[in-house]
Order: sequence, then structure tokens, then C-alpha cells
Amino acid sequence: MSHEIPVGSHLVSPRTLYSHHGIYVGNGKVVHYSGLADRISTGPVIEVTLAQFVDGNGYSIKEHSNPKFSSEEIVLRARSRIGEKLYSVFANNCEHFCEWCINNDHDSTQVTKGTVVASPTGGTISGIAARSVVAASGSVAGLSGSGVMSGLGTIGTLGGLVEGGVGATVGLGAAMSGIAIAGAIPGLATASLVNNTILSDNPAHTQDERDSRTIGRAASYVGVAAGTAGSIAAVSAAGTTAGLSAAGITTGLAAIGATVGGGMASGVVIVTAAPVAAAVAVGYGVYKFVKWFKD
Repeated sequence: MSHEIPVGSHLVSPRTLYSHHGIYVGNGKVVHYSGLADRISTGPVIEVTLAQFVDGNGYSIKEHSNPKFSSEEIVLRARSRIGEKLYSVFANNCEHFCEWCINNDHDSTQVTKGTVVASPTGGTISGIAARSVVAASGSVAGLSGSGVMSGLGTIGTLGGLVEGGVGATVGLGAAMSGIAIAGAIPGLATASLVNNTILSDNPAHTQDERDSRTIGRAASYVGVAAGTAGSIAAVSAAGTTAGLSAAGITTGLAAIGATVGGGMASGVVIVTAAPVAAAVAVGYGVYKFVKWFKD
């Protein structure tokens, strides 16, 4: 059946939890990035038989309505990278390779979908963890109003953002500084993770791609700052008592928590999750925008 496959086709072979991609180059041969093709080890770009590529899993042809290169050019581009050993699951995988061969793009639907799912999920997990820390940190334990305020105050004070610190400079009290710290720390950790995975640099990338990723990495940290500032502004504005007084914080958190059917504790989850989600959304979003603009 391999003789019916158009030369230069983008082949997709299903695997457990992911799909493997390759370029059909004719005569029953496929060029693909062998990294994780066998589910175990990474490997270089190689040319193999169709049977070796599918490994008993079958295949489909991914259609490209307006490919940038002709079939002959796609084959030449695929073969030009044979022997390359720069595989990266997030930055330079088999799908990235095929998209580059066909459209001169470094794109992976699998990575993009994973990022879209990971952003809110990671934020929620972080927010729930932050709520637990808040509940255990104060002189009043638990998730009552006094427990939440006590926990946030302790975190803000221990974080050094109050007396003579950044919090004092911008007018944040201990409780609001606690919200900033509880969200910013996991947000920064998430930005670092994003920057070392889906936005990581790779020598196989074009210069435009590398430049776009550099900008995206910087934007992820901007996202953390924006998410933190947005959380503070939302708490200040949402309550029946406006501002960052104790009454303003408690009513603001309660109002935000009420949007999901909860109270102050749910409000803590939401506002501390925001910097984590923003790190992914802003960093990856700016990267995709810069790529689109350069194209």
C-alpha cells in the first residue's frame, strides 16, 4: 500500500498517549525523528521503512491545505536533517520536525493542546496547595475568616514584604502581601518550568523561532507579575468594602470565592492560581503572537 502514499506526505502513527510523525520520502521509506519512537529512548533523525516507522500501529496522512514547499522540497528538507541528534519532547519533537519540513514552522499540536490544558489545571492545583498553606500558617488555624486572614498575614510577614519591604512601599499590608507571595512563588516556578520545556531554546530552530522563544520566556515572567497585580486589584475592587483594609480583603476574597460557589477559602484558591495560569498563558501566547507577526 506504500506506493499509494504521495511523496512528501506527513504520516501520523498512533502510540499510547501520543502520536508519532514522519515524512514519506518514497519507495516505502519514511524520514522521522526516532526520539521516543520506541517509547523508551531518544534518537536521531533517520530514514526507515514504512513498516519500521508504524511498528504495527498503522498510520494516517495529515493533510496540509497550503504547504509552503513542494513535495520534492519537503523530501530534500527531511533528508537534510538525517543524523541530527537534538530531540526534545517539548521543543524539537517528531511533529516539530515534520511541520518544519512542510511549512518551515516549529509547531506541535500535541504540545499546544497540552499547554492549553496545563495552564488552568496547574493554576488550580497551585491554588489549592496555597489554600492549605494559608490554613496551617496562622495563629488561628483553619479556613474560617479569621484563620485565612491570620494565615495570609503570617505568610506576608515571613516573606519580608511588609516592614520596610516591597509591600510597605506599595501600600500592602501583611495579609495582602501574603496573597502576593502565595501566588508569585508558584508562578515563578511555573514560568521557569515553561521556559525550560515548551519555550526552551534548541540549536535546530531557525533564528526567528529562537528569537520568538526568547521573547516568550521573558513574557512568562511578565505574566506572573501581571497575574499577581491583577489578583490584588481584584480583591481590592470585588468586596462590599473597597480597598486593602482587613474588611476589604475579607469581603473581596469572599466575593471572588462566591463566583464558584465558595467563600473566602475559594477566593484564596482563585487569586493565588492566577499568577501560575498567567505565566503559561502570557508566555506561550506572546511566543505564538511573535511567531505569527514574523510570518
